[in-house]
Amino acid sequence: ERYTAGSGARIGNGGKCAFGGDTFWRVPYVTQTWTPNRFDFLRLAFSCVVLLYHMVALAKLGFYESALAEFGKICIQGFFIISGALVYGSYTRTPSLGQYFEKRIRRIYPAYAVIILVPALICFFMGGNLIGILKYVSANLVFMNFLAPTLPGFFVGHDFTAVNGALWTLKIEFMFYLIVPLLAFMIAKAGKSRWTLIICIYTLAELWRYGFDQSLIPLPSFLSGYSEIIARQLPGQMSFFVTGIALWLLWDHAKTTRWAYVVAGSALIGLSLIRPEFEFLRGVGLGLVISFIAFAKGPKLNASHWGDLSYGLYITHFPIIQLFISVGLFATQPTLAIGLVIILAFAASFFLWHLIEKPSLHTSSHYRKTVTV
Repeated sequence: ERYTAGSGARIGNGGKCAFGGDTFWRVPYVTQTWTPNRFDFLRLAFSCVVLLYHMVALAKLGFYESALAEFGKICIQGFFIISGALVYGSYTRTPSLGQYFEKRIRRIYPAYAVIILVPALICFFMGGNLIGILKYVSANLVFMNFLAPTLPGFFVGHDFTAVNGALWTLKIEFMFYLIVPLLAFMIAKAGKSRWTLIICIYTLAELWRYGFDQSLIPLPSFLSGYSEIIARQLPGQMSFFVTGIALWLLWDHAKTTRWAYVVAGSALIGLSLIRPEFEFLRGVGLGLVISFIAFAKGPKLNASHWGDLSYGLYITHFPIIQLFISVGLFATQPTLAIGLVIILAFAASFFLWHLIEKPSLHTSSHYRKTVTV
């Protein structure tokens, strides 16, 4: 079954799949007229919330930490939904598998590598243990942050000693990139049953997350105590990614932006917060709210006017917070520390975008087109 997605969409490449042949995966190559939306604004807002939560939690500022923790969790889930929609859409618009992976790597890896290598180089020039530095670099460059989250001598004495505790989601994001072609193949093969498939994936992901969160799934002794960590890995986050895929498949319908979306979505999110047993509905609720905000009438809130800063803000803020905790500024002048963290995080994001991220992208990239300086 062929299908199109989005305003002005058309099937290109003779209906051939992104794998380059029409006898293997049979995923339509779709070209689409891009619809103005607020996804960039939402991603930047989500990054700001995560920054605020980490600042409050790491520096022990003490205000609304539990509420911010839950809000930060929702923002991470929102990231995954938006990624599900945009990355799946990118795959269907890309004529070859190689080009798809090249675009994904160009988008996230150059900036990610810089964020790993800069602290490592600083540690090296400060006389840090070379073996420890190499362990940190080798593990983190392949997204295995949990194997070596710390650098020798960095942030010793902190309650949380990781150099960059925000990077755990990048592993999940990259793993999603890897399985998108398989998901696209399964959805295309399912034809009219694709919604049953999406619901099944969503349900299994929620069962995984709930089962490990509640320690209902037994683990071998060497993994004892890791249930919560395992719960939040990719199988447990697939419900949010497939919600994004559903948003892409319903793109034209989503653009109608009925108020019922935001009302129903907000109710589901609220229910998931009040009653944990209904947390499995959060992905649906969050998808409805994101859809409404992205396409509602009104100003489009061009969050990329000075560059697409959301990704840079997300991956740079954590070590900056850790630095100001180390020098004691949060303990002596918390207001000044908060202001400096925000200023430096946005400045780092700005330079990361213009010096690393933007030059790494193709000139045809959507991310470059949305930026007007």
